[in-house]
Amino acid sequence: MGGNSVVTLRVLSGTRGDRRSTHTSRVRLRHLGLWAICLALGACQSGPDVQADLVVLSGHVITVDDTRPRAQAFAVLGDTFIAVGSTSEIRRWVGDSTTVIDADGRTIVPGFIDAHMHPGLTHPESSPLATVDLRPASVSSMADLIGALAAKAALVPEGQWIRGVRYEDTKLGRHPTRADLDEASTRHPIYLSHSSGHVGVANSFVLEAAGITRDTPDPPGGAFDRQDEGAPNGVCREVACRGLRQAVPEMPTTRQNDVEAIQRTLRQFATTGITTVVDAGGSPGKLALYRAAVGPGSPVRVVMMVLSRYLDELKQGGVSTGFGNSWVKIGPIKAHHGNSLSGRTAWLFEPYDMVNPATGERDYYGIPPDQTQSELDALIFAVHEAEFQVGVHSNGDREITMLLEAFEKALTRLPRPDHRHRIEHASVASPDILEKVKELGLVLVLHSYVYEHGDKMEEFGADRWGMMHANRSALDMGIPVAGNSDYGVSAAIPLLRIQSMVTRTSAEGKVYGPEQKISPEEAIRVWTMGSAFSVFEEEVKGSIEAGKLADFVILSADPTAVPVDEIKDIVVDTTVVGGKVVYDGNSGSEHE
Repeated sequence: MGGNSVVTLRVLSGTRGDRRSTHTSRVRLRHLGLWAICLALGACQSGPDVQADLVVLSGHVITVDDTRPRAQAFAVLGDTFIAVGSTSEIRRWVGDSTTVIDADGRTIVPGFIDAHMHPGLTHPESSPLATVDLRPASVSSMADLIGALAAKAALVPEGQWIRGVRYEDTKLGRHPTRADLDEASTRHPIYLSHSSGHVGVANSFVLEAAGITRDTPDPPGGAFDRQDEGAPNGVCREVACRGLRQAVPEMPTTRQNDVEAIQRTLRQFATTGITTVVDAGGSPGKLALYRAAVGPGSPVRVVMMVLSRYLDELKQGGVSTGFGNSWVKIGPIKAHHGNSLSGRTAWLFEPYDMVNPATGERDYYGIPPDQTQSELDALIFAVHEAEFQVGVHSNGDREITMLLEAFEKALTRLPRPDHRHRIEHASVASPDILEKVKELGLVLVLHSYVYEHGDKMEEFGADRWGMMHANRSALDMGIPVAGNSDYGVSAAIPLLRIQSMVTRTSAEGKVYGPEQKISPEEAIRVWTMGSAFSVFEEEVKGSIEAGKLADFVILSADPTAVPVDEIKDIVVDTTVVGGKVVYDGNSGSEHE
């Protein structure tokens, strides 16, 4: 293997390490003794003193390691890669107790890291707590939607919530209204969340419980859609939805139910090759739930973004970004400034190519954020001063510009090297915005959902498509980019997300902003090393490399070799986390 092939391990720190070294330290693999020395000299003819727990042979390994981009095989000891090389080199690590996987020429990549998603609690379909899936694959018409809600109403006690998720107005022809939901039930509170998560609709039960009438003004940062003489039609946008979602007490549940529900969700992600999820916003309570649900043997690792409203609570607890272990840790603080691309509420400098839902005129710029520049400045500085990383939801160019000003003020007032503050989505990013992002050393967590939601880009106007999801421009400028699904906005299927980044083509076959296409190799790197970097974990994740956590995926085909419009069809055969098989597609089993 040559003189540069000395095997090293990285040892994970216990709780709160040095962020600049991503909470890891490098040490020589001393327990290999003389074998490590002779391996470095390329002089060994017999096997090492230590047997590997797992060896994968005869594969096509895309390592995402610049020092060795391709390999055939690797060895794992415990939860860590200990050697990467040719099949003949790695076969020496096989002992009597070694598990051997013959990849038989299949492609192996590092485990995918979804750097921004919203995992919910997945309850059994028969449970009253289960949400109603309203994606186009499940409902194709308003009649289907009403029928699905009515069927749920038959299972749920009167007065208890019925919640639906991921409906698509563009596929249904319009947003549902209170009248549609009332057809399903007026004896239950019903609230549906749009696929964007930034628009919703409630039935009359909820509107009455929340006290929303024709006289209710639109709140700052939000709006109610209205019908004749100003009466609300049930559709809410942005901040206006908050009161509706909380208008009726939640159905009681148990901690055990919640633990099982989050475990059920995470097992789903393992089937698509995801080995780490970054939950993009929750409470200390949800962090505690993850700590109870996730640990050695779990199908997925979790990095938790805690919402900014809990900053003081975290500070009082003496924790910051990086607190935790290799299974569950705190990532950035999550803040919001701005609105939604797919919900068409993002705040823009130039008007949308659409009619204003409020005025009927073509004068719609989106919905302004619900905080002033000074309020935003104070929030960003508070998180920055507390030595947390911050990730800020922001989509429209006008709201992003405000955010950049806040970042610049914070970094000027209190310089901090390698802060890795993030912009979540940055959907409309002009060249001037990207220049400032690079200057400030920010990370972009860009969307990649053109396949499902390209049609929602239509109303932004063709002149803006080349600035949307600006992966090509960002990478060319050396700006760090992280891969993500923004699940449940789009499917948590990395190979579909990668295809979307590579082709910029919708399911209907229309190309949006072809100048922002990137290569399959670049997209894989974004979804592995890029995402790892975005949460200070590039020293322990993101590549198949000696010393890193043994998280990897075996695929049925090579994403860099198949026709680009077939990347989404590649099958995840096996997902491995910490050297343990957590999903075996060949048997159809999920390992718990």
